[in-house]
Amino acid sequence: MAATHCCRQSPSVSLLFGQISADDIDAALESGLMDFVDCAACRAGDPDYAAMADVLTATRERLAQAWAARDRYRARNARLARRAAERDARRTAADAGKRSSLPAAAAAILARAKAKAAGRDAP
Repeated sequence: MAATHCCRQSPSVSLLFGQISADDIDAALESGLMDFVDCAACRAGDPDYAAMADVLTATRERLAQAWAARDRYRARNARLARRAAERDARRTAADAGKRSSLPAAAAAILARAKAKAAGRDAP
């Protein structure tokens, strides 16, 4: 009974390699690049397979790293936007609670000066 290699379940190595070589990453992704599994039995039996598998594995890893970086970037932007909104909400709430920008003593002095000035203007 012949053993079934893992590459039999993986996408065609030559198809994927051709798409990667033609710089058609989208087609390679649609063909199952991210599902590619390197087969040790095929690697040992075919030197061309080893070279193609190395390229496919490296491409798959680069894409996975790029997608992870994109996810981290999006999460960071969402976190920064949330923090900015929270900060603005705190500032708005703090501004609404203020009665006057003057301290109480300065407000009292200003009120006396206004009253004195109003008394001079009256006949």
